[in-house]
Amino acid sequence: MISEPAFDRLSALLHGPDVSGTRYELLSELGRGGMGVVYLARDTVLDREVALKVVDAASGNAAAIEATRAVESAVEKAVEKEARILARLEHPGLVPVHDFGQLPDGRLFYAMKRVRGDRLDRWVGAGRDLTARLGVFLRICDAVAFAHANGVIHRDLKPANVMVGEFGEVLVLDWGVAAAKGDRDLATSVVGTRDYMAPEQLRADAQLDERADVYALGAMLAATAADTAALVAVADKARSADPAARYQSVPALAADVSRFLAGLAVEAHRESVIDRITRVGRRYRLPILLVLAYLVMRVLLLWMARV
Repeated sequence: MISEPAFDRLSALLHGPDVSGTRYELLSELGRGGMGVVYLARDTVLDREVALKVVDAASGNAAAIEATRAVESAVEKAVEKEARILARLEHPGLVPVHDFGQLPDGRLFYAMKRVRGDRLDRWVGAGRDLTARLGVFLRICDAVAFAHANGVIHRDLKPANVMVGEFGEVLVLDWGVAAAKGDRDLATSVVGTRDYMAPEQLRADAQLDERADVYALGAMLAATAADTAALVAVADKARSADPAARYQSVPALAADVSRFLAGLAVEAHRESVIDRITRVGRRYRLPILLVLAYLVMRVLLLWMARV
């Protein structure tokens, strides 16, 4: 027999969240994830669009909802934790949280800035040049480094969790499985996306630290911007199986990428003579072209003087 709470829950899932009596008006669904649904909503008090994330862990028939109530309770705690983490991490690369609470149907929610733009994987697929891609990567590193400085490890960094906005803003999203360094969750759960997970993360190692995010950033670099041998070397170092062999912090990884952009040798790559010539040529392209143009002009003038 279906209990009354389970029946009410099934009804709520079929008809969407109940926002009656709140300041929000649902407009459309933006996306679904493992811990909830994100809706486009209008804040009727401030007359602005926001993204409303609502817990929606259980699905299917009423019996399944009844059986998974404990799981949903854990998800509710995770969503509350995500909201509180984002609320305290005030950074241009992180989505600000505007509100948090409980809807009339009992589900938790939080309201955040509505972000317009493309996911990083789609943005890169639009044919962006290497300099632009590395610029975005460095801004991702800046946001993640800020989180690390505040004791928070993301644990699910990947291109699909980064948004590049219409005006060039870069936002790191989905902090639902983030954890504080030393959190007991690090030792009891395996979370993340396999292609971007460090070996120690797959083991749910209690000693997991910021270097797990360094690994994920290396995988992101390989997937979106590893166009040259030097950048491949940077990505490979970041993804070393041994945490001690990786960059020991996100700023250290970002510094090597910045060196590449500045035309300098990167620490992760042992250059050949040809590599060095290519790098120097790329760095001093304009002066070299000007010198070559001058020499060609001098040769032409000397030739004309002899004719």
